[in-house]
Amino acid sequence: MKDKLSRRNFIKTGIGVGAAAVLTGRKNLLNAEAREGKMCSVSSGNGLRATKKAMELLNQGKDPLDAVIAGVNIVESDPNDRSVGYGGLPNEEGIVELDSSVMHGPTHNGGAVASLRNIKNPSKVAKLVMERTDHALLVGKGALRFAIAHGFKEENLLTDKSRETWLKRKEMLSDRDFWFPPKKKIDPELESYFNNHGTINCLAIDAAGDLGGVTTTSGFFFKIPGRVGDSPIIGAGLYVDNDVGAAGSTGRGEANILNCGSFQVVNFMSRGFSPEEACLKALEKISDKSKLLPRLLNEDGLPSFGLRFYAINKKGESGAASMWRGGRFAVHDGKENKFRPFAFLYERKR
Repeated sequence: MKDKLSRRNFIKTGIGVGAAAVLTGRKNLLNAEAREGKMCSVSSGNGLRATKKAMELLNQGKDPLDAVIAGVNIVESDPNDRSVGYGGLPNEEGIVELDSSVMHGPTHNGGAVASLRNIKNPSKVAKLVMERTDHALLVGKGALRFAIAHGFKEENLLTDKSRETWLKRKEMLSDRDFWFPPKKKIDPELESYFNNHGTINCLAIDAAGDLGGVTTTSGFFFKIPGRVGDSPIIGAGLYVDNDVGAAGSTGRGEANILNCGSFQVVNFMSRGFSPEEACLKALEKISDKSKLLPRLLNEDGLPSFGLRFYAINKKGESGAASMWRGGRFAVHDGKENKFRPFAFLYERKR
């Protein structure tokens, strides 16, 4: 009897091990198939280095959120990019204030910081808000104390170039104050920064179909201290739904906040629109709502501001659109890293 039971148990165990092996093999096969999905990273026009870095990390099997954060860190740390991080253009008091948000598709979790001073890489702090707190957004002095508590070092973010731009802007404000106007004519490149609201957004999808996104900025040049734009607002400057896709934005944050723009883009993708179509649909809604505020319109009754959306869907397809014709965005499709022109709603008159 003992021998029979032993033999029976052996057979049962053998069947169990065999079945487990088959199931494990099938699971590994499914995982292998999942890993063969289309990887992609998309970013704003200042993000070609970001998409390259993100794709390098995706190819190493890194988490998509870690990949895009590493990508934008390059731009945050670059003093020559005056719209993001170190070297970003300051508020009206000459102080650089930074905003950023991150969102992780697999966990549907996110974190953000706003009006953060003296910290070069706000996107890293936003990720810590997501991982190490039960909050979604920290601002101002609280965000700075949180960053310092986690080992970030304070540093002056205002470079000589950014300070020069700020000073010339201040000198041009009025002929009735005690500041003399600039001694020489402002060159066009410098003047182009006076209404600057640049930002960098970067999105990615890995081979398993998981998504991550980040948006980071120094916000409007010469803004009122404490102003917060759309970049650190989940649903406005960034939104990720791992079942559908991811979207982010650059441009006039106030218009985007009031319309939950990035959420709108993802929502349109969930209804079957391509990433490019979804970006255009969101811009159409914002354009329609803007007509209720005459101060936001040009002489033709169209939005006088710029706004751009970037998107990736669950299939790894990407797209972007701008309120006005012009400009380009960065895309790495896993094979090639290049710029592509925006789709657009309106074309300026010649």
